[in-house]
Amino acid sequence: MAILVCGGAGYIGSHNVRALLARGEETIIIDNFLTGHRGSVPAGARLYEGDIRDAAILDQVFGENDIDAVLHFAASSLVGESMEKPLKYFNNNVHGMQMLLEAMLRHDVDKLVFSSSAAVYGEPERVPIEESDPTRPCNPYGESKLIMETIMRWVGKAHHIRSVSLRYFNVAGAWPGGEIGEDHRPESHLIPLILQVPLGLREQITVFGQDYPTPDGTCIRDYLDVTDLADAHLRAVDYLRRGGASEICNLGNGRGFSVMEMIEAARRVTGQEIKIAVGPRRPGDPARLVASAARAAKVLDWRPETGLEDMIASAWEWHKNHPHGYAR
Repeated sequence: MAILVCGGAGYIGSHNVRALLARGEETIIIDNFLTGHRGSVPAGARLYEGDIRDAAILDQVFGENDIDAVLHFAASSLVGESMEKPLKYFNNNVHGMQMLLEAMLRHDVDKLVFSSSAAVYGEPERVPIEESDPTRPCNPYGESKLIMETIMRWVGKAHHIRSVSLRYFNVAGAWPGGEIGEDHRPESHLIPLILQVPLGLREQITVFGQDYPTPDGTCIRDYLDVTDLADAHLRAVDYLRRGGASEICNLGNGRGFSVMEMIEAARRVTGQEIKIAVGPRRPGDPARLVASAARAAKVLDWRPETGLEDMIASAWEWHKNHPHGYAR
């Protein structure tokens, strides 16, 4: 029995592929390479190049492989771009989910682990955020993820497809040894942007606002190592294989780190001074976003294991050896 990884050449998907292979799972990848990287695909996985919105390629993938479960990462994920191109996000993300579920129904596959997002909550009423808190997305990206969850819920009720939706915040780090890592274009994630300073790719990192009601005045966010994230997805597969009912779980460290804490940790890891510039607050940036992962601990027996400096150290190893990502 195989596991299909949709978007398996992307940052998070590729790390899940490695984790699956490491425990001996037969692993199938489908990716259209709009944002994924061929250099992230290992020899041990079977690759199909194609788009999940294409029913023919999905029927080929499901028809040629004995697929037991699906991990779904294939989606557009830039918040700013989603505000400018909402139709792209509803077409790629929502329509993609519809096509995937239709293919799963045609081929009698009933287990799905979905890469959701804390963006479904929008501006939180409290922190840490719990799964029962209101979902009020404030951008098309978050809205598309929430719609995808809704589709999964109703299809599950009608056709008994069981699913686990994993809502997480900021993901960082790289595979041990620096074989694969983070390479977004354009890059918008904090840790790679910080590390571009000691790499000589930028002069300084901009801190947007130092007047928030936090201990050091900078925003606090929940960060999770990509290998801990992969472990959660594998545990979700195991949960569904045991007959578990559909679930939604937040993933996070439950504490959160400020922007300045991240910069200070990067200074310690790299041994270099990292210059900062202070800019104005960005509209819509909450002071603190932290997840409660209590449900994931209870349902999946999952807890993050990687500390902040280890997370940054693995990212640093990757970026030092691949300063221009997979295009080196």
